[in-house]
Amino acid sequence: MGHPELANRLKILRAERNWTQAELADRVGVSRKTINTIERGVFAPSAVLALKIARIFGVPVEEVFLLREAGDEE
Repeated sequence: MGHPELANRLKILRAERNWTQAELADRVGVSRKTINTIERGVFAPSAVLALKIARIFGVPVEEVFLLREAGDEE
């Protein structure tokens, strides 16, 4: 069994609302670079930041972030 990784649907949810990374960053209170690195899977947000992002979208955190085992398909 491989190491789990944190995947996310941030870009999809953002695109559904026609928000830029900068607009989402302003709503969340972080930099555009932070949103970019989260979307690309480079940076895993803290629990507090993940919950804040989910609240902005009005969805449960599990609809934004997914824990995947190595080898899991999308």
